[in-house]
Amino acid sequence: MLSPITGKEMEVKKEWRKMDYRKETFNILFHSWYCVDSKEEFEDEAFAELNYNQVVNQYREKYNIPFPEDIKNIREQYNLPAIRMAHVLGFGDNTYRQYENGEMPTQANARLIQMVADPNKFLEMLHLSDLQDDKQYAKVKSNAEKLSKQQVSNYELILGRFFGEKLRDRFTGFSLPDFTKFKEMVLFFITDHNVWKTKLNKMLFYADFANYKYHHRSISGARYCPIDMGPVPDNFNTLFEILVNEKVLDISYQIFSDGGVGEKYSPLKSFDESLFTPDELEIMRNVKERLKNISTQNVIELSHQEKAWSENRTNKSQPIDYTYAYELSLL
Repeated sequence: MLSPITGKEMEVKKEWRKMDYRKETFNILFHSWYCVDSKEEFEDEAFAELNYNQVVNQYREKYNIPFPEDIKNIREQYNLPAIRMAHVLGFGDNTYRQYENGEMPTQANARLIQMVADPNKFLEMLHLSDLQDDKQYAKVKSNAEKLSKQQVSNYELILGRFFGEKLRDRFTGFSLPDFTKFKEMVLFFITDHNVWKTKLNKMLFYADFANYKYHHRSISGARYCPIDMGPVPDNFNTLFEILVNEKVLDISYQIFSDGGVGEKYSPLKSFDESLFTPDELEIMRNVKERLKNISTQNVIELSHQEKAWSENRTNKSQPIDYTYAYELSLL
């Protein structure tokens, strides 16, 4: 960006600052353009959005307030228009739609929205509402009753244990953990590319963190931990075993001269790009292109240069805060 004062190219400046939101103060990595000659800072539209999102994401995390897409998904599971959902919850006509469009719910309204994600709680609220005289009532009630009878499978319980709870926070990159997208990311990186497990872990890390850096959300919602060989998905061995057992991947082993054993994966299924946005696909392609010709050892060394690893390496069991994505050096 050119300085409006000197016309020269400006530098990107990043520094930790405190910002207020709803009478509370939050620490964010503030982004701005810096004019070296005039020593003035400028915040363009993109940086303003980035800085604002950091603040409101922390606020949502602190008070467990659902994100707009979650609010929309809760309503859509009952096939109910936004204005009718507002009536069920006792909101104003346009309130629910405004929440879906990004307006921050009050903490009290957020609790109500989260409560009716449970079909049984929704049925209670539906019964108390004035929707009983509406022609949609029977259909909505039937949808909720069907959902309430569905059982969580053992497979879903296992995934919840090892891939993480379905919560958005700074350790998931404010995306809901999505094992299906994680699986497809693995397939993407091993298709037409001979890659060891250690290097694959770094490719996954860079893809999720780079997407957060440029688009403010991770791709898969995976949590990453800083082990000795660099950042890795939490419980990565178990996650890969699940994919092998599902016949998504095949695994081969190689014994090295030092006695170590390397694991390499090959795909048994085709990659499904329909699950990803164009921006996510571009990030994944950039990561693959950037790392495909670099040795595993060099990729480990590159990951050790990232603050995401170096400032967290003493606590290997603690997930890495995605805020470190803004300081990625590789991408």
